[in-house]
Amino acid sequence: MAQPSGFKEVLAQSGLMTQEALVWTKQNAKSLFIGLPREVSMQEHRISLTPDAVALLVRNGHRVLIETGAGNGAKFTDNQYSEAGAQIAYSTEELYKADVIVKIQPLTDIEIEYLQHGATVVSSLNMPKMKKEYFEKLNRKKITGLCYEYIEDNAGGIPIIRAMSEIAGSTVMLIAAECLSSANDGMGVILGGITGVPPTKVVILGAGTVSEYAARIAIGLGADLKVFDKDIFKLQRLKYSVGQNIYTCIIDSNVLTQAIREADVVIGALRAEDGFTPCIVTEEMVSMMKPDSVIIDVCIDRGGCFETSEITTHDKPIYRKYDVIHYCVPNIPSRVAHTASQALSNIFTPFLLKTGKTGGIEEAIFANKAFMKGVYSFKGSLTNANIAKKLGMNYKDLSLLSAARF
Repeated sequence: MAQPSGFKEVLAQSGLMTQEALVWTKQNAKSLFIGLPREVSMQEHRISLTPDAVALLVRNGHRVLIETGAGNGAKFTDNQYSEAGAQIAYSTEELYKADVIVKIQPLTDIEIEYLQHGATVVSSLNMPKMKKEYFEKLNRKKITGLCYEYIEDNAGGIPIIRAMSEIAGSTVMLIAAECLSSANDGMGVILGGITGVPPTKVVILGAGTVSEYAARIAIGLGADLKVFDKDIFKLQRLKYSVGQNIYTCIIDSNVLTQAIREADVVIGALRAEDGFTPCIVTEEMVSMMKPDSVIIDVCIDRGGCFETSEITTHDKPIYRKYDVIHYCVPNIPSRVAHTASQALSNIFTPFLLKTGKTGGIEEAIFANKAFMKGVYSFKGSLTNANIAKKLGMNYKDLSLLSAARF
């Protein structure tokens, strides 16, 4: 049937005319091939990207390959990832064909063997456990390595460490409450205080993010709180952040010994210096603590700040020494793996999207100083001066490589 004259003009004016869709293009955009391996480190349940994050990456043209079962510990199923657009790898060897490996724990020797030459690895880098041979193996494969513990945001903060510290600080007081309870053969006291009963005495060593979140909960429960740190400005910042006029003191004083002797709970949350946490509480000080009192060493993965600290696991998290309960699990955020994975994913996803839009890992590194600070190895060359100094290795200054590039 013939259309009346001017029919198309009428449709166009009414907004019903079919029009060509606008397609977003970017000349230097690059698709990433991202691999998410199943963590093999003991009791690591987190994963770096959630299914929602994978769906977003896939919609932006990236390819995501995930090893089967990689999300099980965080309660994310293979089916959720598959529906989000990820491909499922049914062998570790297949997974490591990806160009960009994003994981939580450092690579194992077997995983290094699976790596493709010239691949990029984004993971943590637990320096107290690292040896020269680890970096030599990476260098032989011309790997570019980014340590998420060093990657900064635009404000100069370390977002992943901040997020995991928030989780650790919020969780640590719950752990303390469990250890104090009679059900766990503890002191049999409530964490905090009630009418007519003296409050629990809590001592926190360190005034960083872990301490901030732990202090909020301790104050909310009504505990008698004391916070120690070696820097006055950190203590001032903590009081401002918490919004309470809490008791604070520098570590280098006789007050610390007395406070630990009287404490029901002592939490070690000191920030590591050059990769290692300073040991502040001696064995003699621990021996003077009350029976069934609790020590939680949050920084045990960096050496710990108690002389009596020994690494424990989530299966057997506590032990006693001088009749003091010690909790020294190095990976506290993994207790709440679903929440921790969501927090990690919120940070990794924008990083990967920005990397793709910039034109790839190499371009992103040289275009962003915050990314550059996270690089410890670039195409087989060690680029971190602190690591090189500790291990007696040669390194190349990444800023000089950046200058030569342009």
